[in-house]
Amino acid sequence: MRPGLHTLVHLCAAVLAAGALGTTLHNGVEERGTALAFGVLVTVGELTRRSGTLIRQAAPLAAAGSLAYALLGEAGGRPTHHGAAQVVTVVLAASLLGSVPHVGRGHGPTLDPLARRVLTVGFVAVCFQPLYSQGTFDDWSGPAHALLLLALLSLTALCDAVLAAALAHSRTGWPFLPMLRDELRAVPGIGAAVVATGAVMALGVAVVGLWALPVFSVPLLLAQLSYRRYAAVRATYRQTIASLARATEIAGYTPAGHAHRVAALSQAVGRDLGLTEPELTVLEYAALMHDIGQLSLVDPVPAGATAGLPVTEQRRIALLGGAVVRQTGVDPRVARIVERQADPHREQPLAARIVRVVNAYEEKSREGGPGGPLTALEELRLATAGEYAPEVVEALARVLSRNTEVVRAYGSRAPRASGDRAW
Repeated sequence: MRPGLHTLVHLCAAVLAAGALGTTLHNGVEERGTALAFGVLVTVGELTRRSGTLIRQAAPLAAAGSLAYALLGEAGGRPTHHGAAQVVTVVLAASLLGSVPHVGRGHGPTLDPLARRVLTVGFVAVCFQPLYSQGTFDDWSGPAHALLLLALLSLTALCDAVLAAALAHSRTGWPFLPMLRDELRAVPGIGAAVVATGAVMALGVAVVGLWALPVFSVPLLLAQLSYRRYAAVRATYRQTIASLARATEIAGYTPAGHAHRVAALSQAVGRDLGLTEPELTVLEYAALMHDIGQLSLVDPVPAGATAGLPVTEQRRIALLGGAVVRQTGVDPRVARIVERQADPHREQPLAARIVRVVNAYEEKSREGGPGGPLTALEELRLATAGEYAPEVVEALARVLSRNTEVVRAYGSRAPRASGDRAW
């Protein structure tokens, strides 16, 4: 992978961390008991970290504790004297310590979340600590002080969303704006809980001392547990759909792994075309179940290849598939996509165009032998005038020229365009 924005972000985080560590070692640690309490809180938050495709904030307690320490001006009614450098040092050390068990299990820490943590905590600490030490916020008391903390944390959450989208864009090459929309959509959810908890922790410690930390940690831990259960339900729902989609493979109507490959490649094409996360989920379900109408056929289509059938037969199978999907209780949008995958591409919704192109590519590349993928792509390009949407075919070509999760689904069969980066 060529150096990109993610390398620059990591370098900035490393420079900030090194500067903060050097400053802290030179000046010493202020209020060691307070620093230790927040360090333990961040460490515990990291120990409860869980990752997954549906989990936007893997360690919300650690994030809230880090932000609370950055905005801490008093502890038990007494002013604190730690600066921004000590905040970054304590948060970084605690995050690394809490990641040790995950490293032992081979699950981290990854550089992107750690760099984001260092930069966002450094940002809010630099915005608050020097001004608080100079007495700038002395007149901001009561509700005004609470609103100030919430405003700083909200700005930090927005900056973190932009940073997360930029890092993902740099690593994958997917369009930046859809990724940013997905990140911003997550802010009112678990992001809002992190912001509110961070502000309440800072205010609570200022009034009652460090005993506020365990008290205000409980609601966020419960919210984290509920969110994980929701993610588990969503994962089970997807597994059920994937199992239902395998019915055509078990019955011998389609080759093994065909639905999975079409779903993986369809999602990649959808990301390239700027679909948001909810739209990608519907697209994935439709791609998994796009061939389920073949179960209604008396005689199976050879190798399950429907792309070469007459248009009337393709539409009949698509309508049968849509009827089956509607009986399963899946999102009605999935059924509509399955029903319309054989319509003229100018009349199809974008998701149906994607499924049709990707399904045809998978079938043609499978039939063409070693040179099948490249030949299939050329055939699709030649057919863009009538059968296949040209913008989807070009998006497919771009996806196949990048080193993405598609390679794991297709292996060495994925074609490379001349002049593109290596796999």
